[in-house]
Amino acid sequence: MAGKLIITLKRGLAGKRYDQVATVRSLGLRKPGQSTEKPDNPSVRGMIEKVRHLVDVREA
Repeated sequence: MAGKLIITLKRGLAGKRYDQVATVRSLGLRKPGQSTEKPDNPSVRGMIEKVRHLVDVREA
């Protein structure tokens, strides 16, 4: 699991719970359609799992 993940925000954050918004922000995402590259590690995977309905993930 030493690769990279490309995470894309596929839905807006309006009306979402505060902890979900904070998790998406900590992944470095602000606007729908925006993507970021993060290392593939357990902490990032845990954040993705928490907001899996809001993001799209693929391996780089």
